[in-house]
Amino acid sequence: MKNSPKIVIAGCGGVSGAWLENVEPLDLNLVGLVDLNLENAKTQQEKFRLNDAFVSDDLKEAVNKTGADIVFDCTIPEAHEAVALTALEAGCHVLSEKPLAASMEAARRIQAKAEEKNLIHAVSQNRRYGDNIQKVKSLIASEEIGKVTTLNCDFFLGAHFGGFREKMQHVLLLDMAIHSFDQARYLSSANPLSVYCHEWNPEGAWNAHGSAAVAIFEMSNGIIFTYRGSWVAEGLDTNWNADWRIIGTKGTLAWDGANGIKGETVVETSGFKSTCRAVELSGTSVPDAALTERGRIIKEFLACIETGDKPRTHSGDNINSLAMVFAAIESAKTGQKVNIHV
Repeated sequence: MKNSPKIVIAGCGGVSGAWLENVEPLDLNLVGLVDLNLENAKTQQEKFRLNDAFVSDDLKEAVNKTGADIVFDCTIPEAHEAVALTALEAGCHVLSEKPLAASMEAARRIQAKAEEKNLIHAVSQNRRYGDNIQKVKSLIASEEIGKVTTLNCDFFLGAHFGGFREKMQHVLLLDMAIHSFDQARYLSSANPLSVYCHEWNPEGAWNAHGSAAVAIFEMSNGIIFTYRGSWVAEGLDTNWNADWRIIGTKGTLAWDGANGIKGETVVETSGFKSTCRAVELSGTSVPDAALTERGRIIKEFLACIETGDKPRTHSGDNINSLAMVFAAIESAKTGQKVNIHV
């Protein structure tokens, strides 16, 4: 038996596979699988050869029977509060699928319970942990483009998911935009202050509501973040990480969401246009290159349990990204600028 913390996974639907793929590479001590549909848990148990894992449809029972220290929450957003509160009350740290919760009120209750129990609750915002966003973050930190003033983000995909998304209200903002919003916070090291958002369903949209949106966020440190997105834009897809232009006081970085990173910084200011040179891209190494984005999150989470530090996406921080989503929805509903309070 491994001496590492004992882990139970709650929710054994499709997304749990992305978590279970990291069991062997990280040598995780996975002791339990929980799903309201026991067949889902048994399917994942067999697929990932977890023969010794306890299978149950009751999280409290699984935690008690296995002596679990950690719960990975892979359930649907509406279940996150119940799973988190059950796990935290039982003395388990929690690493959860995004979003933190299905409402700001639920998110605050989760955060309060984690603080009360002196336990870690964090959210798996995997887009922060990719190789290329780490390189962009490093370039911003080098201040080659000076102080960041503006972030512009474009996300355009013709995504024919089918299923529940076609009936969702605010489908883009609720289902996808939090990735870009959280990336913006990470890249800018800033938090949201206000937002004006316009949301609509373009002609030909196959979703019922809110397939496209444009938002302008005022951020701390005087930064403006703009978001343009659509789930129903056919042709010339952006990367899932979106397409970014980051403007500073001395230059600009452009990132296509994949390997395309380029930038220019001012060498001399004279005449109509400044003279610029290309930003040096070398020297931006990425730690844990062999791990998946999810693997890097899990590794950081486990390390923080050992050290007492907080993961970069702990609930007390991540609630700011969630607040951006719900404030954007409120603005879209009212047609008014909305101040953001966490």
